[in-house]
Amino acid sequence: MTSSLTLLQARRIALEAQGLARERPTKTPGTREVGRTLVRLQLLQIDSVNVLSRSHYLPLFARLGPYDRVLLDRFSSRAPRRLVEYWAHEASLVLPELFPYLVATQSRRWASASSLPDDVRLPLSDRILELLGASRPLTAAQVQNHIGHIEQKRFDQWGWNWSSAKRVLEDLFQQGLVSSAGRTAQFERRYTLTEKVLPDSSLARLDIPVEEAYLQLAERAAQAVGVGTTRCIADYFRIPIKAAAAAIHVLVQRGTLVPVTVDSWRQPAYRYAGSVLPRNATGRALLSPFDSVVFERRRLESLFGFHYRIEIYTPAQKRKYGYYVLPFLLRDGMVARVDLKADRAQGRLMVRAAHGEASVPTDTAAELAAELVLMAGWLGLDHVIVEPRGNLSAPVAAQLAEEYGWELNRGTARLSRRLNPPGNGVPRLGAKTSAITS
Repeated sequence: MTSSLTLLQARRIALEAQGLARERPTKTPGTREVGRTLVRLQLLQIDSVNVLSRSHYLPLFARLGPYDRVLLDRFSSRAPRRLVEYWAHEASLVLPELFPYLVATQSRRWASASSLPDDVRLPLSDRILELLGASRPLTAAQVQNHIGHIEQKRFDQWGWNWSSAKRVLEDLFQQGLVSSAGRTAQFERRYTLTEKVLPDSSLARLDIPVEEAYLQLAERAAQAVGVGTTRCIADYFRIPIKAAAAAIHVLVQRGTLVPVTVDSWRQPAYRYAGSVLPRNATGRALLSPFDSVVFERRRLESLFGFHYRIEIYTPAQKRKYGYYVLPFLLRDGMVARVDLKADRAQGRLMVRAAHGEASVPTDTAAELAAELVLMAGWLGLDHVIVEPRGNLSAPVAAQLAEEYGWELNRGTARLSRRLNPPGNGVPRLGAKTSAITS
């Protein structure tokens, strides 16, 4: 039997599943809170863009507030690891128990070394595995320096010109034989054998049937999204639509998923049986462009009426909202979008633009101002600058002037304040601030 949900109910179920329906904890989050959130999300997408912060740090801030990023680094780079890197939605940090299921289902043809002749690929694979088995973790460049490489003169895909060693190394990573022990400051993988990375080395040797893997990933995805269509569930771990549909059929028969209809949705939807519908949503967050709640753009639009596209790769003159634009969630709505940049050299959080949606709650400027102050403190930035772009920039600047002692200068607000980090290294926000003009 199919039950029905209003759009508002579906939103709240989705936000609760993603850990965004409630206000953040008042105390500084520790290992336990970070671990619980990771179990809820299943993965953190990785991206090399660092204009604000590495993207995998931001989802935890959105849900927990100012946590110590060192905790997340430890989870993914020190034994026993509670996160390992592999392909999921894209390159991601994932729970170790998911690793064999992802290896069974993920395919990145561009990373394959199949175009190399066997007399190059096979001996090179053996040499790389032998090297990594006997050495500390190495970057791709260090691997190449140790064993030498054969240059491939032409690759059609993306115009890349990887050496044979680099292509074989990526191929071994995709096969699950080689993994990442962490990333360097330059965001390069430090490769080692997978059995050295996984907290349970037997996970590296599991051979999971592909149908079982799809079933496990579909169930995990459904739990993470709370309610969604087949496409929503498939997209979370980027599994094929047909495979997701077959897995959903089994999960419905088991009672793990419940068929539902959602107002204004054309496609059938499924609710995770253990999901929770909160009476209201009280959360607030700036969301990374790579946050799992905004993975599937069509889902975001059908669920929140929020049309969102990443404009990082759009020429500057053609961008509508900015370069690194974060949706702003307030309670149960995506109410604004903010283009942010961390100017680390000058210690400034740059609000390049702030755009409110057509109908925004009256307290949006106040809530966004508070969120910007919180984020600046977490990033260890001493100044925040709001530039006069977007219909929300002036109200936000005015709010900051009123609440935090800012001065306004031709529509630009600038805040100067010093942060006193507590013992755990997480910046603590001061009460009031001293103001300087831009």
